Amino acid sequence: MLGSTHGTLSTHSRPARVVACGEQPPHTAHGPVAPADGGRPGPAADRDVSGRPLSAAVPDLDRFFRPASVAVVGASDSEGRPHTGITRQLIAWADRVGARLHPVNPGRRTVFGRICHPTVADLPEPVDLAVLLVADPVPVIEQLPAAGVRFAVAFASGFAETGADGAAAQERLADAVRRSGVRLLGPNTNLNAFETFRDDLDGPAIALITQSGHQGRPVFALQELGIRLSHWAPTGNEADLETADFLSYFASCPEVGAIAAYVEGLKDGRSFLLAADHAARRGVPVVAVKVGRTETGARTAASHTGKLTGADGVIDAAMRQFGVIRVDGLDELQDTAALLARARKPLAEGVAVYSISGGTGAHFADLATAAGLRLPVLSDAKQAELHQWIPGYLNVANPIDNGGHPVGDQRGPKIIDALLDDPSIGVLICPITGPFPPMSDKLARDLVAAADRTDKLVCVVWGSPVGTEEAYRNTLLGSSRVATFRTFGNCITAVRAYLGHHRFTDDYRSPFDDAPRTLSLSAGKARALLRPGAQLSEHAAKQLLRAYGIRVPREQLVTSAAAAVRAASLVGYPVVMKASGPQLAHKSELGLVKVGLTSASQVRDAYRELTGIARCEDVPLDGVLVCQMIERGVEMVVGVTRDSLFGPTVTVGLGGVLVEVLRDAAVGVPPFGEEQARAMLGALRGHALLEGVRGAPPADVDALVEVVLRVQRMALELDGDLAELDINPLVVLPRGQGAVALDALAVCR
Repeated sequence: MLGSTHGTLSTHSRPARVVACGEQPPHTAHGPVAPADGGRPGPAADRDVSGRPLSAAVPDLDRFFRPASVAVVGASDSEGRPHTGITRQLIAWADRVGARLHPVNPGRRTVFGRICHPTVADLPEPVDLAVLLVADPVPVIEQLPAAGVRFAVAFASGFAETGADGAAAQERLADAVRRSGVRLLGPNTNLNAFETFRDDLDGPAIALITQSGHQGRPVFALQELGIRLSHWAPTGNEADLETADFLSYFASCPEVGAIAAYVEGLKDGRSFLLAADHAARRGVPVVAVKVGRTETGARTAASHTGKLTGADGVIDAAMRQFGVIRVDGLDELQDTAALLARARKPLAEGVAVYSISGGTGAHFADLATAAGLRLPVLSDAKQAELHQWIPGYLNVANPIDNGGHPVGDQRGPKIIDALLDDPSIGVLICPITGPFPPMSDKLARDLVAAADRTDKLVCVVWGSPVGTEEAYRNTLLGSSRVATFRTFGNCITAVRAYLGHHRFTDDYRSPFDDAPRTLSLSAGKARALLRPGAQLSEHAAKQLLRAYGIRVPREQLVTSAAAAVRAASLVGYPVVMKASGPQLAHKSELGLVKVGLTSASQVRDAYRELTGIARCEDVPLDGVLVCQMIERGVEMVVGVTRDSLFGPTVTVGLGGVLVEVLRDAAVGVPPFGEEQARAMLGALRGHALLEGVRGAPPADVDALVEVVLRVQRMALELDGDLAELDINPLVVLPRGQGAVALDALAVCR
C-alpha cells in the first residue's frame, strides 16, 4: 500500500497477469453468478411482482477492452484534422494491446501507411470493436452487424446533453443500436478506455467508471504512485452501455480489487441496484462520487449528460442499502478506492492512534470518534507493557502519546509491534502533522517495517504540504503495505469505509433472493379499491390498508347525525369524528377533526359542525368517520412515493402534525428485508422516542417494522396503480400492543 498526494496504497512493481473477466468461476460463496448475456434483460420469469428484473445481466466485455481487431471509421492522417490525433492514439493503443487495426474512410487509400477500406463492408475480417469518428453514427451502426462487429464507440456529441432535439437524436441512435445487436459506448464519450495503462504493476487493481472523462484523472494518476488500474470506462451519454453494465462486469473481473465511479446520472435505477448487488455478493467494494446533491448540481449534471439525477435522498439510501460507498471529493474517491483495493480483511475493528504529540493524537481521536471509528481503551496490562518504553507520565490509553518516537535503539519497533499485537486493534494510524527529522524519518521506517510483519492495516497521515521529504517520497511511498494519506479527513473517511465494507459484505444477504415473485391475495382486494387518477378518501385509503393486514381503528362511515350516534355506541366511547372525502388532505387545519367525544349529544353536534364546515369550504364528502379513540403512542409516518429512477420507495419517519417541520425520515428502496427496515428506524434522529423517553414505555418496534414491510409489499404489487400513500399518524403503541394507522391518504396513478 502506498501514498498519493491525498493518500493511497501501492504495490511492488512486478509484471501483471492479464486475466479475462470471463475466467471467473460460475459460482461464488454467495451463490451462482449471473451468466453473461450481453447485458440485455433477463427472462421474464426472473422478475418481481412489479415486473422488474431480479438479477444482473453481466455483459461479456472482454473483447471490448481487449479486442483482437479494431476498425476506425472516419480514420484520418491529415495534419490539423481532429480525427488525426485520435487515429494516431488508437493505432498506438492497438499496437500495445496486440490488436489488428483497420482504418475505414472512403476518401483515403491509406492512413498512416495502413490500407484504408472504403466501408465496414470491405473489412478483411470480422472485428471486435468499431470506433466511430463520424458526426452521425446511425448509418454506420446499421452496417456493423453484417461486418461481424460486436462493440462500437461513438465519440460524437450533440445528443441528449444539448436538449430536446439532441435527446430525440439519441433515441434514434439507441433504437438503431437495439436493432443491430451491437453494444455501444457513448455517444459524447472520449478516449479514456484506450489510455496507456501501466503493465508493470501487480496486486489488486482499481477499475474506473466515469461519465465525465476529466473527473477520472486523479484516480488514473494513481498509477504513477504504484497503484494498478485495470480498466477505464468513460460512459458518456449511455445510449446503450451504462454505468451498471460496467459495474457488473468489473465486479466479475478477478484482478479488480475495487471499483471507483464518478456518476452524474443513472440511466436505470433497478439496473444500478442489481449491479451493486452483484458486486456485494462477490465482496467487491464500490466507491462512488454521485453529483446532484444540490439543485444547482443536479441541473448542471443533467445538462452535461442528459440524464435524470434522481432525488438525492433516494439515491443515497439506495447506495447505502447495497453497500456502495458514497464520497464527496475526487481526492476521497482515489484514497478510499485505493485502500479498499489493497488492504487485507480486518482482524478487528478497533483503531489505535499513535503519535509523537499529545495534541496531534487528541485532535485525530476527536475527528475519528466523531466519524464513528472505535478507539478502544487499551488494557492495563497493555499500557504497562507500553510504559516499558514510553515515559510513565505520558498517556498510552489510546491515543498513544510517545512523547517523541525513539531513534537510537529498538524501543520504537517494540512499541509499534506491541500495539499491533493487541487483539482489540485492527488498524494502527500514525498522524505526522509535519516532518521532524531524524525522528519522523525513523518513525516512517519503523512503521514500514512493522507493516511488513503484520496482516493488520497500518496507516500514516503525512501532513507536510511540501511532500518532497525523503521519509514521504521514498520510505512511505515505496511501501506496498502502508496506506499513506495527506489529510486527517481522507484517512478517516477511507478507514471508516474499509471497516464498513467488510462488515457489510460479511453479513450480506441479497434482498433480491427473497423479493416477492407472485402476487398476494391482498393485491386483488386492494386493486378493486383504486380509482385511476383519483385521490381516495380516508375511509377508502384505510380499506386499502386493511387489505394488506395493516391495523386501523374500529370505525364506521356515516351520513347522518343519527347514524353517527349509533356508530359511536358500536365503536365505543370516547370517539373521534372526522370528515371523509376524496379531496381532503389536511383535515385538522380546516377544523374537520373532533377528538375525545364522550356522549351522544357531542356526537350529534360534531356531525353538524363537520358537515357545515365542509359546505362552507366547498369540500365534497363521502361521509363522516366515527372512529375508535386510540391511546397515546409514538406518532410515526409511513409512506410510498414513486421515484423517477427507482420506482416505488418507502419512507418511515416521525409523524404527526409536525411531520413537515421535523423532516426526520429515512427512505428504503424495494426490495429490502427486515434488517434494512430496522436500519431505517435506527437512522432517524428521533429513534430514541421508540426506545422510551421521560418515563414512556418502549414502543412496539416489531409492529412498526411489520407495517413497513407490508407497505413495501403493497408498493411493489400496486406499482402500476398506486402513485402515493401516506399513513400519518401511525401510532406505535407500547411493546406488544401493535401499531394503528389513524389516518391515511392514497393517490392513484
